[in-house]
Amino acid sequence: MQEGIYALGDLEVERGGVIRNAQLTWQSHGTLNAARDNLIIYPCSYTATHASRNWLIGPDGILDPEQYFIVIPDMFSNGLSSGAANTPDYPELVTLRDNVLAQMRLLREVFGTEQVAAVHGFSMGAMQAYHWAAMFPELVQRAIVVCGSARTALHHKVFLSGLLRILEAAPGYQGCGQFSAAPQAVLKAFGHIYAGWGLSQDFYRTELFSSVLGVPDLETYLRTDWESSFAACEAANLYAQAMTWTHGDISADPRYGSDLAALSAIRARVLLLPSATDLYFRVADNAAELPHLQEGELRPIPSIWGHRAGSPAGLPAELPFVKSAVRDWLSR
Repeated sequence: MQEGIYALGDLEVERGGVIRNAQLTWQSHGTLNAARDNLIIYPCSYTATHASRNWLIGPDGILDPEQYFIVIPDMFSNGLSSGAANTPDYPELVTLRDNVLAQMRLLREVFGTEQVAAVHGFSMGAMQAYHWAAMFPELVQRAIVVCGSARTALHHKVFLSGLLRILEAAPGYQGCGQFSAAPQAVLKAFGHIYAGWGLSQDFYRTELFSSVLGVPDLETYLRTDWESSFAACEAANLYAQAMTWTHGDISADPRYGSDLAALSAIRARVLLLPSATDLYFRVADNAAELPHLQEGELRPIPSIWGHRAGSPAGLPAELPFVKSAVRDWLSR
């Protein structure tokens, strides 16, 4: 395993503004082969870092570092790469496309390759996988989209709007996604809202937080799994990444006039792995995308764990399903 910080310089972003002295942190696993054609790029999801996403990498894991060279780039505003909380005059909107362009620079300038055997991503990472395939159709062989979509659906935007509005209600909110102090009460509420979307109604009905996770009651689960995780985040970074998520759309690329045109331009073999009970990225969204892909397959994850099924660490049924599907796709 290796880690590094890639200096991008002053990075202009597509919707206006500059990330001053931009930095992209990364972690890699495995070895790039002589042909430089075994690279998997593995972008992060909302608030995630390489340290929280590398659990699925291992000889017996979903991604095998003995066969592939796996690079995890940290998304802007995740707390490690440059972000709204640590960069003066941070742009109001940094898009998924901005992230992917920076990641391509990392591959070219640090690892000396543009060839991508696969892009694997979960949630916002899956949206970046879609962007990779659309932006670099001649370079990306496979895209594995786990609980993600080509663009943020309208119902999904309502959820994100709620998160943004509650952050803006913080007493220390200064506008443009910036805060004068950590809004602890707001971050607590933020976690509770997120908990209602991250898992399905059936998850709560059957009280899996108790029977599987071993948490004694709902109040404890909300406190230990949701309040604590968001309390550790910077509000400005949460705001910035929620803006990135809201505006996620592969059709925003100037080469394409609609999302369907962008999908049709993808040459990669695309595996769509939505959760059957995800409240963010619905199976129906992927089903609507599938006919426009040159080569794709839809394999819903049978689960009542909602969005969490796409990140199935410790889940006895979901983990084998995802591992089998991903390894099968990589073997083709």
